[in-house]
Amino acid sequence: MKFVKFLLVGIFFGIVLVKSEAVSWYRIFEMFKFQSFHMYGIIGSAVFLGALGIWLFKKLEVKNIEGTKINLVPKEKSILRYILGGTIFGFGWALAGACPGPMYILLGTGVTSMLLVIAAAIFGTFVYGVLKDKLPH
Repeated sequence: MKFVKFLLVGIFFGIVLVKSEAVSWYRIFEMFKFQSFHMYGIIGSAVFLGALGIWLFKKLEVKNIEGTKINLVPKEKSILRYILGGTIFGFGWALAGACPGPMYILLGTGVTSMLLVIAAAIFGTFVYGVLKDKLPH
């Protein structure tokens, strides 16, 4: 019963993504072909709001539900791993027409082919878990 609030937020998030056409394969295809600003506007807004939120967390010294200050650990300075990971993520996004969150939203809207994409994502996660210690981190 205590997880109902998370379920409701997830449902609301799914509705927003569907209504904004952020899970539309055609919108994603347009984005990767640089034919439309729609997805760049959504992503840019999310990046701006995320940066604003982080700034506010630091400025206001926000505390968690237990009353302790939230510590934001700085990321590594090495950018190569982020470029490589982002490139792989982008290729998967372009090929599947969906990134991880929308895969489940699309399945919920009746796009049953997302079952194959979700299975591939789970398999990829498993492979990463097996190879994690051998990869450069």
